[in-house]
Amino acid sequence: MSAQLIFDLVPLASTICYRDGAPRPPERHRKKLAAWENRNGIGRLIRKQAATFVGNTTLPASITLHQGDYGSGGVITLRVHRTFSVNSDLKFTVVERPAVGSVQVLDRPGDEAELVHLAESREAAEAWLKRHGYPTAVLHEITADEAAADAIEGRAVA
Repeated sequence: MSAQLIFDLVPLASTICYRDGAPRPPERHRKKLAAWENRNGIGRLIRKQAATFVGNTTLPASITLHQGDYGSGGVITLRVHRTFSVNSDLKFTVVERPAVGSVQVLDRPGDEAELVHLAESREAAEAWLKRHGYPTAVLHEITADEAAADAIEGRAVA
């Protein structure tokens, strides 16, 4: 599936795998392996940003994946996000969609919202929000209707 289809059809909090189709090089080829890992990976869809116009230039729509957090002692010191243009030549696959009943914690209302946490219930989301304090946060519960709409509209895992 293309990045444009991910942007159009896949809900936030889905786990997405991206690939360029090349085989993984052997471990001994460190530079080739690093380049391959840069174009092949997995992450959670946290943001969809519409196309932007800057003067006479158009920046295409994009998707952002959260690939991981690094730190120690329970303190996150580095968050890794990857942003892909909808024009990307990579192939994307939906590995997992958010479960029915889970709650997305979005940093703000509207189409430009970013997923900051996925909780298993509304109570867990509210508790997380009290500890982390996002003043304009919005909670969005994943309903059975949304999951059914994906199946009816042919948006099954690709």
